[in-house]
Amino acid sequence: MKKCKWVKIVLIVLLCLAVVGGVALLGINARVKNVGKKHLLTADEAAELTDVDCILVLGCLVRSDGSLSSMLRDRLVRGVELYELGAAPKLLMSGDHGRKDYDEVNTMKAYAIGEGIPSSDVFMDHAGFSTYESMYRAKEVFAADKIIIVSQEYHLYRALYIADKLGLEAYGVAADGDNYGGQTYREIREILARVKDAAYTVFKPKPTYLGDVIPVSGNGDLTND
Repeated sequence: MKKCKWVKIVLIVLLCLAVVGGVALLGINARVKNVGKKHLLTADEAAELTDVDCILVLGCLVRSDGSLSSMLRDRLVRGVELYELGAAPKLLMSGDHGRKDYDEVNTMKAYAIGEGIPSSDVFMDHAGFSTYESMYRAKEVFAADKIIIVSQEYHLYRALYIADKLGLEAYGVAADGDNYGGQTYREIREILARVKDAAYTVFKPKPTYLGDVIPVSGNGDLTND
């Protein structure tokens, strides 16, 4: 009898913890999305902004053959469009280049150059290993104060929330295509990522790498490797 009583108590405690955890999860997600929504703009609205330091295009999968994933292509198309609209004088490509055999940022820069953008106007953040690190480094390494972030809308909420909490004036322009395979999985993963990064913005850990300051107002070729 005593054993059954303790089992019931443990189950009740676990159930309460699950309910509290679920409420906290939903609450944090709602907070992140609400903050992010306030800073979402159309491309034309973004072009009306003044004194924007750069258009920050967040990296995404580059296939093993060097081709762009559909999500990354959509981001780059939007980034180039914003540059051509005069939304900002520079592009900052931030992504994963942590290994010699995997390189998002040079692939992204090559696309922009192929669209006629001068190489000197395209910066690369080789250590944008996460959304949090991309925001942190945009401010601390590339000395940006006011930016336009390009990604898919579901991802922009978190990027804009992080930027806000790190002291960046940031606006987001969505780059959504018609359909992406595996989007349900990404949406679920994003819920957990929002909670993680909400905690990061409280404790503000340093990114994997910092390094010398390379102002985004200068020459993007300084980030070539």
